[in-house]
Amino acid sequence: MTFRVADAADVPVLVELVQSAYRGDRSRAGWTTEADLLEGQRTDPAMVTAAVTGPDSVVLLALDGDETVAACCHLERRDGYAYFGMFAVDPGRQGGGVGAGLLAEAERFARDEWGAGEVRMTVIVQRAELIAWYERRGYKRTGELSPFPYGDERFGVPLRPDLAFEILVKPVAV
Repeated sequence: MTFRVADAADVPVLVELVQSAYRGDRSRAGWTTEADLLEGQRTDPAMVTAAVTGPDSVVLLALDGDETVAACCHLERRDGYAYFGMFAVDPGRQGGGVGAGLLAEAERFARDEWGAGEVRMTVIVQRAELIAWYERRGYKRTGELSPFPYGDERFGVPLRPDLAFEILVKPVAV
């Protein structure tokens, strides 16, 4: 597996990857599906383009041996930390270490390239198995919750009324 920074030419592939990892029937091939919590889109070309081209923003790609994009994640540089999001692994590649490898690369990038002291993310609180996966990789739950953006279909159509995000944090400074 190799890593590289995404560019604008990668946007269509990234939109498909993120959508396939979280929504619809294809997402059910992997364990990260949100199909029982949300319908509709997970992202769109404008959102991915902003992540790829924005200031203090980078999208990292994990590539397999033939340069096929196997996974992606977004990092945004903030005051003293990096925000981690848009993490997607091709459903057929989940469970094989691709995600763990890309997460480690994102932490390294945040620390070594940006001097970030920690990585933060938000995870839907109903995703207990995903939160546990992050905890096994050193992330701590903060108990700090934020509401799901109900009514903004750019992030999906909720299938239940109680969705919320929790912030997870991991120190990455040497």
